[in-house]
Amino acid sequence: MAAGLRAWLGTDYPCRCLRGWHLTPGLPRSRLAHAAAAPRLQQEYDAVVIGAGHNGLVAAAYLQRAGVRTVVMEKRHVLGGAAVTEEIVPGFKFSRASYLLSLLRPQIYTELELQRHGLRVLPRDPYSFTPLLEHKSSPRSLLLGHDMAQTQQQIAQFSQKDAQAYPEYEAFMGRLVAALNPLLDAPPVDTAALGQGSLLQRLRALRALQPLLQAGQMLGWQLPRYYEVLTAPISKILDQWFESEPLKATLATDAVIGAMASPYTPGSGYVLLHHVMGELQGQRGAWGYVAGGMGALSQAIACAATALGAHIFAEKAVCHVLLGRDGQAQGIALQDGTEVRSKLVLSNASPQVTFLELIPQEQLPKDFVQRIRQADTCSPVTKINVAVDRLPNFLAAPNARDGQPLPHHQCSIHLNCEGTHLLHQAFTEATHGYPSSRPMIELCIPSVLDPGLAPHGCHVVSLFTQYTPSVLAGGQPWDEEARNAYADTVFDCIEDYAPGFKASVIGRDILTPPDLERIFGLPGGNIFHGAMSLDQLYFTRPAPSYSGYRSPIPGLYLCGSGAHPGGGVMGAAGRNAAQVALEDFRRL
Repeated sequence: MAAGLRAWLGTDYPCRCLRGWHLTPGLPRSRLAHAAAAPRLQQEYDAVVIGAGHNGLVAAAYLQRAGVRTVVMEKRHVLGGAAVTEEIVPGFKFSRASYLLSLLRPQIYTELELQRHGLRVLPRDPYSFTPLLEHKSSPRSLLLGHDMAQTQQQIAQFSQKDAQAYPEYEAFMGRLVAALNPLLDAPPVDTAALGQGSLLQRLRALRALQPLLQAGQMLGWQLPRYYEVLTAPISKILDQWFESEPLKATLATDAVIGAMASPYTPGSGYVLLHHVMGELQGQRGAWGYVAGGMGALSQAIACAATALGAHIFAEKAVCHVLLGRDGQAQGIALQDGTEVRSKLVLSNASPQVTFLELIPQEQLPKDFVQRIRQADTCSPVTKINVAVDRLPNFLAAPNARDGQPLPHHQCSIHLNCEGTHLLHQAFTEATHGYPSSRPMIELCIPSVLDPGLAPHGCHVVSLFTQYTPSVLAGGQPWDEEARNAYADTVFDCIEDYAPGFKASVIGRDILTPPDLERIFGLPGGNIFHGAMSLDQLYFTRPAPSYSGYRSPIPGLYLCGSGAHPGGGVMGAAGRNAAQVALEDFRRL
């Protein structure tokens, strides 16, 4: 009985301060009858946060930490937005949407004491495995890890020149990351204040220029080369460094992941940079699994917020933002008619939901509304979560006889990455409305390092795949037949690399772009709340003159991935937005 109940409830979280709150994943209202009395929703708070995605939870924690009475409203039954753990197949706990951690800002770990609140991250080394389809008895593969000498040996299978160049490439990218890093932790420069604001506003805006100036100073005489990285197709940059296609294709996946873009698309270099900006345990660019799945991260942040006194409620869908006669945000109304008053409202929802659904259009500037409507939210992503009864057995790296995991099983496993031309071909098919016939696949098996995610001997497999258009050719719907047909294509590809994979499948959960939008509120299914292209970053995210978290509605702030610095489980938007809102709150 106890085992059955654990399987039904999903992930067990260690945070004692959340007991009695209506926010446990998969726990329906009726099961809470025996729990300690949950806090009552009050009629008035200092701040309301719309959405309990990781950024919303971070914002709530920082506001409450500063003494601002804060409540978070989440429409789903589970906290975390896209950073959730859900038991889709009985006994198998999936990081259903986001699945790896690296980008979370180091300050958030320490300032919110996330480790004390139960967060445990499992680093991966090696971290990248690219098996090749080759017509030979022992196909080759490329294994990358933090040991530079071993990584160079792996690269040397394909090119001695590339093996020698790789450390210099890593150092080159590292300098750019170090220069841009401070820009992530502050609002973009307020260009409107620089030109038209009061003297005090102009002085504040000038101070905000400091990180930009420091970045330029750090890059020095190499600034033109780094500018090229940010603006050029990543294929051009990688061609300048390397000659072997498997290495270039493997590195290029970070430049197109989550983006409706090809390695040959100008500006794809920035997306690569975005994905190497993180760190784990002091290791730059490292990615790891969260013990208990990504939902354990969200629960740790929620625990930090509630320990400080914040209130968090699940299954409370916000209908609209309340506005005063002066146009100021004054709280929110729930779908059940309940109104909650506040001086501040922070939205973790996408810009499209926030400004096109929760605010009357006549209250917003027409050019602003047009910008939000026209923002690029195209998504190429279909996420497939798979329960299997054994480890995949790759031709390029056969399993051990005892069936125990080998080092490559903990990696991001890149399939259909023999060359950048394959990524471009997959992209091209999607631009014509057809799911890729040979999709780019990133396969991860978190249960290799976190066995509690699956029954003994079984595993959870995450398949992050591209490219699938949001709208199919001819306006055809992503119905059950289309979804299964695409998943079958993905499984056929995996079978080519790891025969027996299809026979190992117990169950699967297919999330196309429309599914990602419907379930997680990701606009167009875009995992970043909007493209991470240069025209939608920094000064222009989500729109020019509104990149500093404040919106055209006084008292309403954007704190999700649609704000600077963009997507990924980073928390920077939540932390930065809370600081801006706190500034304004202290002036009230």
